Amino acid sequence: MIDIKDIQKRLREEIKNSGLTQKEIAKRVGINPSTVSKYLKQDKYPAIDTFANICEVLGISADEVLGLK
Repeated sequence: MIDIKDIQKRLREEIKNSGLTQKEIAKRVGINPSTVSKYLKQDKYPAIDTFANICEVLGISADEVLGLK
């Protein structure tokens, strides 16, 4: 089963490895920087299109973040 906490952990790792700040990611995706923080630290989850855009900005596959690869 896919666990949201594992997804958040992988997303945090990918953001850290990207070398981009949460502010840079937010600007590229078109969301508020505090929203990126909430996705990573709270039980707030991005809409599917926002999630896809974050993955695109990070240059990663959504499958990787979801734990499907």
